[in-house]
Amino acid sequence: LVSIDGFLWDYSAYSQDDDSQDQLTLHPKSDLRDFRVIVKGKLFFPERLSYTLGYMYDKAQQDWRWRQTGLMFKIPELHGEVFVGRSKEGFSTSKMMVGYQGWTMERAAINDALLPILADGIKWAGQIPSGKFVYKLGFFKDTRTQNESFNKNDNQWVARGVWLPNMGTDKGLLHLALQYRHGKSDDGFLQYRSKPESFEAQEYAIDTGKFAANHSDMYGVEAYYRPGPLMFGMEYIFNQVSAPASGNPFFHGGEVFFADILTGETRPYNPLGSYFERISPARSVFDGGPGAWELVVRYSYADLTDGPIQGGKFWRLTPVVNWHMSDNMRLEFVYGYGMLDRFGLEGTTQFFQVRLQL
Repeated sequence: LVSIDGFLWDYSAYSQDDDSQDQLTLHPKSDLRDFRVIVKGKLFFPERLSYTLGYMYDKAQQDWRWRQTGLMFKIPELHGEVFVGRSKEGFSTSKMMVGYQGWTMERAAINDALLPILADGIKWAGQIPSGKFVYKLGFFKDTRTQNESFNKNDNQWVARGVWLPNMGTDKGLLHLALQYRHGKSDDGFLQYRSKPESFEAQEYAIDTGKFAANHSDMYGVEAYYRPGPLMFGMEYIFNQVSAPASGNPFFHGGEVFFADILTGETRPYNPLGSYFERISPARSVFDGGPGAWELVVRYSYADLTDGPIQGGKFWRLTPVVNWHMSDNMRLEFVYGYGMLDRFGLEGTTQFFQVRLQL
C-alpha cells in the first residue's frame, strides 16, 4: 500500500501585551507545516512481518527527513509485536498519536519540551489476553540521529503500562496509564525548550538553555474517559534531572482537556497501541452531510524553572473548533490565551490560529 499521508497548512496571529512583547517577538505567519508520504506493506510471512517507510518534508528545516521507518514482527503467541527502526518511543498518549489525529493543533508545551517526536531503536508492545492491560518496553540509541532535531539523548529506556478496565464491555472507555523514561544526556548536556503551542511562532517561549547533565528520570500519569461523543483526559509529566552543577533541577507540566463531538461520532481507540485515532464523520460534506463537528477546551501548564535554571513557566487556555469534513480533510479554528513567566516579567498573549489538514 502506498499513500500520501498528509499535508498541513497553518496560519497564526498574535495579540501581545507590553510584557509579552519584551519576552517574545511574534509576527503573523501563514506557511506550509509539513508534507509526508508513507509506504506500508507485508514481507514474506504476511501474518507476521511488515514494513513501514516514512518520508517527510520538514518546512522548519527545509529538508526531507525520514520519519517512522522500520520492520514490525507480530508474535501472536505472546500477544504482542516488536518494532525495529525509527518510531515513537511509547511515552505519552498525546505524543504517540499522529499529529494529524489529535484534538488540538499542537501538543502541550511541556510535552514538546521534554519528549522527542521520534527515536531509533527497538520497541515491544504487548497485552494480556483479555486486552485489559497493555504495556510497552523500548530501548533507543542516537547512532543515526545526531543531526536530527529530535535528538535529545545518547540513549533512553522507556516503559509504559495502561489499564483498560472497561475493555470488552459496553461501558465507556477508561484509560489509566503510568510510564517511565530514563534518558542519558546528549554528549553530556541537556536542553528543554518549546514554542508557545504555535509552530509558526518565531521564538521559543520556554527554554532552559543547554546545561551540563548526566541523565534524567521522567515519570508520567494519564487518565482518559470516553463514554461516547464526550471525552475527558489529562496527562502530567515529572522530570528529575541529574545535573549536580545546576542543583539537580526538577521540571514538570501537563494538560487537561474536554472534547465533545456535536454530530454524535465517537473517537476511535487503538487498544494495542493504547492511543486514540482520527474521527471519521458519519456523513462527509462531500456526500451532502455536515461532517463531524468537535468542540475542545484544553488547559496546559509547563514549568522549566528550578534553581539556577530559569527556563520559564507557561500556561495556556485553548478553545478549539474542529470541522472534520471527511476522513481526509479537516479544518481547525483555534483561540488561545496564554501567560509566560520569564525574564522577570509576566506577559500575556492571545493566539489566533487556523489549520487546513489533508
